[in-house]
Amino acid sequence: MQKINNKTFSIITLGCFRNNYDSEIIANRFLSEDYKYIDFKDRVDTLIINTCGFIEDAKKESIEVIREAIDLKKENKIKKILVCGCLVQRYKEELKSYFKDVDEWKGIEEFSLRFIRKKKKLTPKGIDFIKITEGCINRCSYCAIPIIKGSLKSKPQEEIIKEVKFLDKKSTKELNIIGQDITSWGLDLNCNLNLAKLLKRVLKEIKNIKWIRLLYTHPKHIDDELIDLIANEEKICKYIDLPIQHINNRILRLMNRNTTKKEIIELIEKLRKKINDLVIRTTVIVGFPTETEKEFNELLNFIKDVKFERLGSFIYSREENTMAYNLKPQVPNKEKKTRFDILMSTQQKIAEEVNKRFIGKELELFIQEKEDSVYIGRTQYDAYDVDGVVYLDNPKNKIKTGDFYLGEIIDSFEYDLVAV
Repeated sequence: MQKINNKTFSIITLGCFRNNYDSEIIANRFLSEDYKYIDFKDRVDTLIINTCGFIEDAKKESIEVIREAIDLKKENKIKKILVCGCLVQRYKEELKSYFKDVDEWKGIEEFSLRFIRKKKKLTPKGIDFIKITEGCINRCSYCAIPIIKGSLKSKPQEEIIKEVKFLDKKSTKELNIIGQDITSWGLDLNCNLNLAKLLKRVLKEIKNIKWIRLLYTHPKHIDDELIDLIANEEKICKYIDLPIQHINNRILRLMNRNTTKKEIIELIEKLRKKINDLVIRTTVIVGFPTETEKEFNELLNFIKDVKFERLGSFIYSREENTMAYNLKPQVPNKEKKTRFDILMSTQQKIAEEVNKRFIGKELELFIQEKEDSVYIGRTQYDAYDVDGVVYLDNPKNKIKTGDFYLGEIIDSFEYDLVAV
């Protein structure tokens, strides 16, 4: 007699790509235990909340989602709440004492070396992620990641290759290689390997994967071997995620970034010289403790001069037990917000200018979804769920999601493009 399965579960993932990867591990564990996955609307047996605890705004979002889940549980729309992830790893006992209606608390996922995803994907068709590092050795003074996840742990090369081969056979078209700092991969393995050598091995093993995207590369750890590989390998997207965080030397020292303004400028110049049609994404922090208006303006003017194609900004979040926590004076919240608004307004104009360069060009588009009659895709210059998209309206030919098509760019906005 066939077993009747009434157990259902769903996952809410908060935070970054790394959390999404962990959520897929959790989902497949539940599937192996005879649960059925459903998209969460307002009713499910078990709701899993994978939290983020990186900065204050992320913590507030996670706590708000927990509260909303508890309200649904009281209305008998959820039977069980499981909360996991970075916030729990950092504040488990405090959370347990405050949220009595949560049934189970778990911290971060163990960095599984032998896990291969088999059943459930939480990303659109054709898009996949592989986490090659966990934790971090950089010890930036503002960052809580080492507190939450510990020091660098690199996944061994053979385990990575095994997972890459699996994904290549499962119709993955875009593989995003992720970690807190993937350019540190291998430093803890006592082997003569680095990210460039790993990528060369990956490239030899894949047949169906068309795009490889590198997400988070530390300016200190990018070497000529990696630059040359990105420049010459067609499958590696001409897209570098290069968080600089600031440009003023004093602030960079206080941040413990182990790099200087001169080194950052030289690296950007080298990248743009060696890699044709390169797009650089960066992130910066405004309102770091002791940051003066003059130092902020130095950062602002640098952004105007360099014209990063993609840029995200964070307002400094004072995180307990980090090295920067006790730095004084702290920049007032109102001033931090003002600086953030000025910087992002400046970047919006730069992004609009950058996107106009694409008008009239024919670009390869990866189509990831359809809304009504409009298809939504991306170029190799835009990361999934982070950067802009390309709208393809009423195509004459039949289009399939999860595949590639050539499109002519006919219009642009601040962050998005329109193609035919």
